[in-house]
Amino acid sequence: MENKNKKIKVAFPHMGTIYVAWEMALKKMGVEPYIPPYTSKKTLSLGTKNSPEAICLPYKLILGNFIEAIEGGVDYVSMITSPGICRLGEYGRNIEQVLAELGYKANYIELSLYDGFKGMVDYLVRISGSKNYLKIFYAIFLAVRTVFAVDELQNFLSYHRAREIHKGDSEKAFNQAIKLIRQANTIKELSKALKKGLSLISNVKIDKNKDVLHVDLTGEIYIVNDEFSNQNMERELGAMGVQVRRSLTVSSFLKDAIIPKIFKKGETHLERAYRLAKPYLMRDIGGDALECISDVLYAKERNIDGLIHVSPFTCMPEIMSQNIFPKMREDVNLPILSLIMDEQTGKAGYITRLEAFVDLMRRKKMKQKINKNNEINKEANKTAQKV
Repeated sequence: MENKNKKIKVAFPHMGTIYVAWEMALKKMGVEPYIPPYTSKKTLSLGTKNSPEAICLPYKLILGNFIEAIEGGVDYVSMITSPGICRLGEYGRNIEQVLAELGYKANYIELSLYDGFKGMVDYLVRISGSKNYLKIFYAIFLAVRTVFAVDELQNFLSYHRAREIHKGDSEKAFNQAIKLIRQANTIKELSKALKKGLSLISNVKIDKNKDVLHVDLTGEIYIVNDEFSNQNMERELGAMGVQVRRSLTVSSFLKDAIIPKIFKKGETHLERAYRLAKPYLMRDIGGDALECISDVLYAKERNIDGLIHVSPFTCMPEIMSQNIFPKMREDVNLPILSLIMDEQTGKAGYITRLEAFVDLMRRKKMKQKINKNNEINKEANKTAQKV
């Protein structure tokens, strides 16, 4: 695949900030990464126009990303695939066929998730033509470290965004931090960029005494991590004084699917899912359903104020999760909001539901505080009477 006269140009679909790691790995292999225009209404329109009506939102957006990338002059469009119990395994051949029918000439290449680290190696060999395994291992290691660095920045952003004095300052600092990460070419440079990025965000003025709600965000991994798909949910919640923790992240996925066991520390998300979900779901039914069920119980263990579950319309595993949630609400007494996203989801109604959910959590938290104070006063009165 190597061309001595020009670098191969490879595109990949957007899913939040995952492009930063893709870009890092491909540049290390001498391949030119092409980042399509960030997902927009145009992207969605292109994907929806050329997709089956009942297919889920991620498929439509990925197809739209690829159409824009090919029109931008790429040689290859690159996609992950999975043989698991999910339609993701069928995305590849369907998208490849649709692109061919539309007359687009770019080559299509897949990265198999279930092949783990070997799958990453095979993918980079195929896309670059290089068999310099030392170079390949370094590229993978750098990409993985980048994913963890970006997720760390994302968590730091969530903390500051919920407490910032001037709306938008935290996100501006985060975007500057991402630029620094993208400029790194080595592990050492990446570490320096991360440290500088965290410093930029920490310089944002915040109200440390602000009464902040804590919410876990779970659901289908693409919708959870992609700002366009979930309509910038974390930004909207941050403006309402809510600190959001993504239960499903790219780094947690890498721990389960890519990173060899000897390098893993502690319990992974999937391992926790199998442990916690058993009373409600005994086996993996595809997608991220098992993880979502366990995330409810994990949120309760940590006394989180609420949990939001987001999923694409027609996603069967997530529909199954939603059908289990009513029973779980009774058992764990945790506010849960389920939101189904598709190309028809309106912003106004969506924001109204978020505001109502935040009000519900605040009232519940206030009631718990009052009850706790009443209990303390009762105990104090009992002690006084004894004296």
